[in-house]
Amino acid sequence: MSENDQAELRGDIINHSEVSDYVVPKEAAVRDKLEWFQDQKFALMVHWGAYSELGMCESWPLSEEDAVWSRKEYQWEKDPETFRQQYVSLNKSFNPLRFVPDEWASFAKEAGFRYFIFTTKHHDGFCMYDSKYSDYKVTAPDCPFHTHKYRNIAKELFDAFRKEGIAIAPYFSKPDWHCPWYWAQGQKYPVAHWRNPTYDPTEKPEIWNQFVEYTHNQLTEIAEDLGPVDILWLDGGQVRPQNGQNIRLMELADKLRQKNPGLILADRTVGGETENYITPEQQVPDHLIPVPWESCVTIGRSFAFSYEDDLKSLRQLVHLLVDVVGKGGNLALNIGAQPDGRLPVKARERALELGAWLNVNGEAIFGTRALAPYFAGDWSFTQNKDNRFAILRLPEGENLPRRITVPLDNVTHVSVVGCSDALQVETLPGCAVVTLPDALSGTSPCALALKLNK
Repeated sequence: MSENDQAELRGDIINHSEVSDYVVPKEAAVRDKLEWFQDQKFALMVHWGAYSELGMCESWPLSEEDAVWSRKEYQWEKDPETFRQQYVSLNKSFNPLRFVPDEWASFAKEAGFRYFIFTTKHHDGFCMYDSKYSDYKVTAPDCPFHTHKYRNIAKELFDAFRKEGIAIAPYFSKPDWHCPWYWAQGQKYPVAHWRNPTYDPTEKPEIWNQFVEYTHNQLTEIAEDLGPVDILWLDGGQVRPQNGQNIRLMELADKLRQKNPGLILADRTVGGETENYITPEQQVPDHLIPVPWESCVTIGRSFAFSYEDDLKSLRQLVHLLVDVVGKGGNLALNIGAQPDGRLPVKARERALELGAWLNVNGEAIFGTRALAPYFAGDWSFTQNKDNRFAILRLPEGENLPRRITVPLDNVTHVSVVGCSDALQVETLPGCAVVTLPDALSGTSPCALALKLNK
């Protein structure tokens, strides 16, 4: 299934904010942190929760608004209320006994990931950490995992990833469909279960203010008790002032940045001063985006673990990463964790293959910025302070010719990334013709990265 087909079928796949809505942060520390962010290029994103037990879609089956697409493969009960109660009760059997956080972190390091986005809480409200403000959590007595030595899952993961030098970006859902101050009991506005509050916050400010306090408390414990953190990745763009759902995020951000200087906010699709970078989902824009951005894309078809997932090939992943970076963005590659606490073997193997490619070609990816004309046919272009890079994405079954034409001006020196030997180059107006070594000519790598003079 193509990503466009997915977008038509799944109501949760969102587009990104308009560049015109982007506001450059006022704080110098945040601007500096965004420069760092644009150097990182490659994140591991993991969706994991009680829903993983059944290999089902995360959270969305709880929403009546999203029932048509989200329950199509999963609803074993015809009565929606019975189904919802069964979903909500999955916490009582969630017991990932094969979870070892250091194994996740060492894998991520080997695969070349530079920062880690993890679902501390999805829309269903189930906390994957020891929140003091909710009983619906992995450490609660009704969850069998609460006695395990790694029970405080998000904290254990963040500590393990920091030890590997990987930055931390907690995913946090602003809407909480388990919270009585968001889906309030006895309130049905306009339907009982949908993405938004079950009441009008402007008419029930006393309920909404309790929800705001609850949200501030949870984000504070994530940024401080589970901290330090580099990015807060905030999902659920319907929670925004323009919708009458103001959680006073900048007020909180000012406090959190005292202990997390330069903290980046990714307040998805909201725009303005709380969305420090833009987040396309399951798609790559067809043009350069001139502000910081990151595409979150699944390694298979779904964000959550699925028993029937189809993984992208190594060639598809290399092309995806090169396409994103060539247009100025970062790639957050999502893997859904298994119910037993492991990342799926096949997904890990595929990511490690990509890591091996990065181990050779990473100079053309990490710490770079997009280079005009950004892309031309199967070429993408990047640069750092010392060099330009031209990366050719080879289609499946196509071999490298003896001579290739690089569509860039003023090329006088060329080498293959990872090899210092200079290649024969003929400089022509608007391009350069490069003669490849015998070892490459006739081969079909996923991509060829060339280093060029500035």
